[in-house]
Amino acid sequence: MPNVLIIEDDEVIGATLEAALRAGGYGVERYQSGLAGLAAVAAFEPELVLLDLGLPDLDGLTVCRELRVLLPSAVIVLVTARREQLDIVSGLESGADDYLTKPFSTVELLARVRAHMRRSTGDTRMEAPVDTPLVIGSLSFDAAARRVLVGGREVTLRAKEFDLLARFVREPGIAIRREDLMSDVWDANWFGSTKTLDVHVASLRRQLKEIADAAGPAVTGALPEIVTLRGFGYRMDAAGR
Repeated sequence: MPNVLIIEDDEVIGATLEAALRAGGYGVERYQSGLAGLAAVAAFEPELVLLDLGLPDLDGLTVCRELRVLLPSAVIVLVTARREQLDIVSGLESGADDYLTKPFSTVELLARVRAHMRRSTGDTRMEAPVDTPLVIGSLSFDAAARRVLVGGREVTLRAKEFDLLARFVREPGIAIRREDLMSDVWDANWFGSTKTLDVHVASLRRQLKEIADAAGPAVTGALPEIVTLRGFGYRMDAAGR
């Protein structure tokens, strides 16, 4: 039975989340402060965390960053009443995988949790990884070892960032629809916003370029580019295309 940790200070919302998840067959622990939630991580070992950004003791983004260190492979979903784009983007950049904006239905909650659980347990539509590393310019991608090198320097990516890059390197030069990226990297039955895709693409671009720039202009000049196709999706182009 997958474990879900809820960190939510609102008693009514927290209790509703807990009841819905228990009815869905998940093991649940719920806490109303960031400190209490962080302290519970080691013993409970959750596969997924529902984290409210507006906590009474710690800033939710701080808690998110701590959770990502403590639970590198867990799914973190922000639960927030904040609708400003900056809050959502900041949360995703702090290590979250997704977000839910209050108010939301229990149907939406359970659909999103099931989608993440299928992805995290390997029930996916992604093709089997190739055995040999793929090299595109200064980028080397080894799916079997889950290693990414730029100019010979390793890039540390989160799980979703790695899977997103895997989708791009499988078909360099091919335009990929947003819906197909969400389906392949997140879930075939994704329920919710695709803003998380844009944030993960931006983070992936930034990390690859930082490593390339540190290695020198020749490496940066040979780095493939993830191109935004407005109104459609993305495409990975070889350098100089």
